[in-house]
Amino acid sequence: MSAAELRRRVRAVEALQAKTREMAAANVLSTRETAVKAARAKEDADVAAREAAAVALRLFDNDADLVAELLGVPAEELEREAKPVTAARAKEIIELLRARAERPRSSRPRKSRAEGPAPSPTASVFTPDGSRADAA
Repeated sequence: MSAAELRRRVRAVEALQAKTREMAAANVLSTRETAVKAARAKEDADVAAREAAAVALRLFDNDADLVAELLGVPAEELEREAKPVTAARAKEIIELLRARAERPRSSRPRKSRAEGPAPSPTASVFTPDGSRADAA
């Protein structure tokens, strides 16, 4: 092997190592960015969950046992989640929910029956005591 060929191969190996280091650095940066975004999304979700728990308790006159039973979570956990949310914030969210409920629904074009799922022959409805009944 000639000296020129040896130098060419050394340069090729060095270029490959440099490219590998660049790719590793880019991977670290993108992974860290993704982790930051995920942490931010988790925090936003945690805040939303705490606010939802506070609103539910407030709407059910702070009956933690009833709300916990409806949601299937322990009452202590529900109260712990709701505690950091201020009453003012809970009222604000309730007002937003009421305003959204009062708005008329926008009419969207309906899917044709061929695109949508097949309709069921009878629809189930929940009765006031929580049991199911078939609607005719």
